[in-house]
Amino acid sequence: MPNDLSAALAAAAATLSAASDVTLLAHVNPDADALGSALALGLVLHRRGKAVRVSFGAPESVPETLRGLDVAGLLVPASEVPAAPEVLVALDAGSVGRLGPLADRVGAAGAVVVLDHHVSNPGFGTVNVVDPEAEATALVVLRLLDELGAELDEPVARCVYAGLVTDTRSFRHATPSTHEVAARLLAAGVDAEAVARPLMDSHPFGYLGMLAKVLSRAGLERGAAGGLGFVHAVVTLEDAAGLRPEEVESVVDLVRTTAEAEVAAVLKELRPSCWSVSLRAVSRVDVREVAQVLGGGGHRLAAGFTAEGSAGDVLARLRAALESVAG
Repeated sequence: MPNDLSAALAAAAATLSAASDVTLLAHVNPDADALGSALALGLVLHRRGKAVRVSFGAPESVPETLRGLDVAGLLVPASEVPAAPEVLVALDAGSVGRLGPLADRVGAAGAVVVLDHHVSNPGFGTVNVVDPEAEATALVVLRLLDELGAELDEPVARCVYAGLVTDTRSFRHATPSTHEVAARLLAAGVDAEAVARPLMDSHPFGYLGMLAKVLSRAGLERGAAGGLGFVHAVVTLEDAAGLRPEEVESVVDLVRTTAEAEVAAVLKELRPSCWSVSLRAVSRVDVREVAQVLGGGGHRLAAGFTAEGSAGDVLARLRAALESVAG
């Protein structure tokens, strides 16, 4: 581990050890890595007698598939987050903006600890533990737990495993050392199937009907993305009616399986004419650069951005950004 990262971990541990009240924030629309990381660290701090709350800016409700990770009742709505936290911990948020409506807490907090693995993170905390080599923020949090001398029991390990299994796509993007971490989590009592199935392999029946409509409209542009191929699909508000956000988010995992396309995109309508766009690449295109052109960010093979306008307009801007990066 680089010396600067070791020093940052030590500083983060010291800040949290000295705190009596800690607010942990995941990014908006939190996934298993963001919320699992926050709940793992929050549970350890809670057990040490600190006042702890875990939250996120949007949406209003916790994703159903992640509720079981909160064994200590640490999750609170955004409205209950203090205006000026004693110590704020931002997890898996590549920028202040990713905290959404709670971004203003960063400037008001007594201390800010940033735990992240996005290479684009500018380091907006008073202590920044950012490791772009880590496949998940959960790995950064586990190192911090070790720095704190925390017990890695099943509830804590389960939260870490949830972030790790999802951000590595079931360990398909994992180094040998990360597989060793997974073995450590399993040895702590994690039931891998029980954690992974609700997160990745379980959907209500209505999901099938939504997929049928969305995939029937999918488009393949073989000459796009510098001739490497581009596949895209659009999920409208009507398509998603009655389904959980988890179902909508999972569409990109099917679209990305298209063999003829290096890049996949799914446009998800948040409200009329406002879209959240998920980007995925196989290996040759850096979709983080594409997303940054359009005001977003992420990782080399998985990124995203938000945009206003019609679906056609957003796709046109995306095509142009793809050509500027891949062409």
